[in-house]
Amino acid sequence: METDLQFTDYSFFTEMSLLAKQNQSYDLSLGLPDFEVDERLRFYLKESADSISHSYESLAGNPLLIDKIVEFNASRKNPVLISREEVNIVPCSTFALYTSLKSILNFGDEVIIIQPSYYTYAPSIVINGGIPVYYEVDENFSVSWEKLKLLISDKTKAIIVNTPQNPTGKIWTVDDWQNLYDLIKEKKIYVISEEIYDIYCYDEHSHYSAFLHPELRKRTFSIFSFGKMFHSTGWKVSYLLAAPDLLKKFRNYQQYISYSTNAPCQYAIAKYLDVFDPEINRRIMQNKRDVFCEMIAETPFILNQKSQGGFFQTVNFRNISKTMTDVEFSKWLTVEKKVSCLPLSAFYQNKNDSDFIRFSFVKKDEIIMEAMKHLKLNL
Repeated sequence: METDLQFTDYSFFTEMSLLAKQNQSYDLSLGLPDFEVDERLRFYLKESADSISHSYESLAGNPLLIDKIVEFNASRKNPVLISREEVNIVPCSTFALYTSLKSILNFGDEVIIIQPSYYTYAPSIVINGGIPVYYEVDENFSVSWEKLKLLISDKTKAIIVNTPQNPTGKIWTVDDWQNLYDLIKEKKIYVISEEIYDIYCYDEHSHYSAFLHPELRKRTFSIFSFGKMFHSTGWKVSYLLAAPDLLKKFRNYQQYISYSTNAPCQYAIAKYLDVFDPEINRRIMQNKRDVFCEMIAETPFILNQKSQGGFFQTVNFRNISKTMTDVEFSKWLTVEKKVSCLPLSAFYQNKNDSDFIRFSFVKKDEIIMEAMKHLKLNL
């Protein structure tokens, strides 16, 4: 199998963050929170150290945490009713993606990636013997179902969806999921739905999980992240929803890769879910997005549409430069103007130049405001 995939692509994300550090720039390039987690979550982790055996958890995960996940999903604005047999705790969303692909792919199978997309998708497909097939969204970041249909072949084994989407902030609706199902219902095609920003939906927008669709849930791996929910990415605890028959295949490989997930953190998260209010975190993040958007509007950047969800905002930079590529502009902004971002082309396999860059607003309010004031004065 031949592929033009470059396994060093990920280094560009690290490079931009390093460039920001070297130039003492405001780093709005990566979605890494720079503020503390809830002190109650830290309390439960300390309690966990004295309350558990510190042995391996089961493949499925801590039973208490599984129960709390079932309860949490039932309490959503759009309730997702699941059984304990449809839940699996995993070390992180990247592990869940990789192992989901491992459990369904045969050599030469094709997997459609909806781009722009996160950099781990294609490598996970290739490492598992699959072939990435790339679909690029329209100018308003929406999906053209007729164009997507043209990419589906007899070799298509899965489609990867991310909602709310990184980097565009686009959220899939009930109609989107139905349209996807209509395309694949007559074929044996699986869905891997990365929903790690699920609680961060803004304004009138709501999160609709693939698991809400009665037929799609039979063929879907839905991935969620406690690290994103609680701003505790270093804990490396996520969870997966899938039908019991799919989870059986998933665990067949999980046992040889990670076996189980961080036991003390699983207990602490289970306890914390009793007091956690996702609406508080959602409002905090929406306020950060609003502050960012209000202040970026005072600069030459063009804000075409506010992010519907997630941690990121894309803006058009062509009022500032019509000649630089988005990569050149991102480096120039980081080095010369002391505010770091990422070019949208970094989220496409073809790396074609774009008119957009991506900022992260999952930062302290004072950092966002200082960075925006700096841009206003220096652009």
